[in-house]
Amino acid sequence: MTDERVTETSTPNTTIIERRSGGGSGMLIGLAVLLAVIVAAFFLFNQSKNEGLETKAITSAAQSVGETADKAGAAIDGATK
Repeated sequence: MTDERVTETSTPNTTIIERRSGGGSGMLIGLAVLLAVIVAAFFLFNQSKNEGLETKAITSAAQSVGETADKAGAAIDGATK
């Protein structure tokens, strides 16, 4: 009987798979930036609208003062004649 030995040496292979889970935080930051842009646009639009309304109010008041001055002038002219 022969004593035959087979020795097999193999190194075990270890595979490491890294997964990064940062997609949720990037999406959250993107959403926050989008919300900030919408809020800024809303305020800029309202500021422009308010300036337009203010201009119209001042113009209307000036016209009213002008019409009143014309009426007062006509009344004074009529009283002096």
